[in-house]
Amino acid sequence: MRLPADEVVPQSARPTDSQEAGVGGGGLSVLFGMMAIMSHNIAYSTADKADVLAFLGGHGNLSADQLRRLDGMRKAARNTQDDLDRQGVDWGLSVPDALEHLIAGRMDSDAQCAGNAYHCAVQHVIDHNASDPMHLGTYAKPSTFFGLVDDEMRRLGVPDDLLPHGYLYGGLPDGFPFVPGSIDGYPAIGHLPLAKAKPAAEAYRAVLDEMAADFTYDVQELAEKLEEEHKEWEYATKNIDWYTQDTLFFKLT
Repeated sequence: MRLPADEVVPQSARPTDSQEAGVGGGGLSVLFGMMAIMSHNIAYSTADKADVLAFLGGHGNLSADQLRRLDGMRKAARNTQDDLDRQGVDWGLSVPDALEHLIAGRMDSDAQCAGNAYHCAVQHVIDHNASDPMHLGTYAKPSTFFGLVDDEMRRLGVPDDLLPHGYLYGGLPDGFPFVPGSIDGYPAIGHLPLAKAKPAAEAYRAVLDEMAADFTYDVQELAEKLEEEHKEWEYATKNIDWYTQDTLFFKLT
């Protein structure tokens, strides 16, 4: 079941933090102020992390199938840039140019909001190597909310490597190049190894009855989605020869 926007935890459970309130000054202050009042969506998909990594610095070493996927990424990047242009959003680096930087193995733009463009471009790479995205939830301040969830779970003994804020905002897997952060916190990328989906869901269910009521709906929803992904991963790993997906990627916009 997808999480309705009007059933997320009340605003009172999500105090403002500096990142989600927007930062910056000068000509960017209006942009950040607009972003501050927007809700943020969290989606997820599954992929083989090696398939994603192959494109980051893969210029000149891509197969025919990968080149076909790259064409799709370029079209998607242009569409994203067209949307940004219509909104009057200027990151100083276009998403198509950011994608070409990734393929060339560089992320060295000195534009103030280059991290935003690079994150968008990386997400297009993930999208074209992953399953169809699924909706996790819509939140006014997801970093604040899941930070509070982490505090509650940690108090109840959930291991640090299974705490949701840690992987929702965890960036790309180890072995991937460093991606500069988005100047206002979004877009953001997270990941969780599929092998940890079941342990995480079990850990959440074990403490669910002891958690503050403000958190239980969202945590139960997250546990259910992780269980579903584990079942699909377990089945496919055992029964589909070509299946190699190993990672849940999270997209926060």
